[in-house]
Amino acid sequence: MISAIFVGILLISNVVAVKPIAFGAIPFGEFSLPLVFDGGVFLFPLAYILGDVLAEVYGLKASRRAILTAFGLALVASLTILAVQVSPPADGWENQEAFAAVLGFVPRIVAASLVAFLAGQLMNAWVLDRMRRRTSGRFLRTRLIGSTLVGQLIDTLLFCTIAFAGIITGLDFVMYIVLGYVVKVLAEIVLLPVTTRVIRAVRAAEERGTAA
Repeated sequence: MISAIFVGILLISNVVAVKPIAFGAIPFGEFSLPLVFDGGVFLFPLAYILGDVLAEVYGLKASRRAILTAFGLALVASLTILAVQVSPPADGWENQEAFAAVLGFVPRIVAASLVAFLAGQLMNAWVLDRMRRRTSGRFLRTRLIGSTLVGQLIDTLLFCTIAFAGIITGLDFVMYIVLGYVVKVLAEIVLLPVTTRVIRAVRAAEERGTAA
C-alpha cells in the first residue's frame, strides 16, 4: 500500500509540475523576491515522507526497489503521453493543441523529473539508512530531517536546472530553486510528527505479522 501511494504521488506530481506558479512577491528593500514554484510543490513532499517510511522500516534494499518501480512507471506514463500526443486526433476533437501544450511530452520536464526523482530519492534513502546504522536506530527525527535536507537539495537542484534553466532567469530562477527547496523541507518538518507515527505504526504492524 505504501509503495502504491508512493508511485501515485510521483505520477500526479509529474503531471502538474509542468506549470510554474507565481504567488506574488516578498518586498525586500528596493527589490522584491518573487514567489515562484512548480505545481509539484503541493504534493511531492509526501513522496519523501513515504520514502522515509520505506527506508526506515524495510531497509535500503526494499526502498530502492520501490524507487526503481516508481521511476519505471513514471517513464511508462511519459511514453504513453507521448504516444497519445503524436497519434492523429479523431474527427470533431479540437483540443489537440491544448493537449500538447498542457499535458504533452516535454523532453526537458520528463528528463528533469525522472533524473531528479531517482537521484534525490536514492540519496535520501541512503543517508537515512547510513545514519540509522551509525546511531543504532536512535534519533529518528534527526535522521529524517538530515536525509530530507540532502535528498531534497539534490532533487530540487536537478529538477529546476534541467527543467527551467533559461526559461526562468535571473533572480526569479534563484528564488525558484531556493523557495522550492525551503518549502519542501519545511513541509516535511511540519509533518514530522505524522511521519514518525506512521513509521512506528507500520513497524508495529510488521512485527505483529512476523510474530503471527
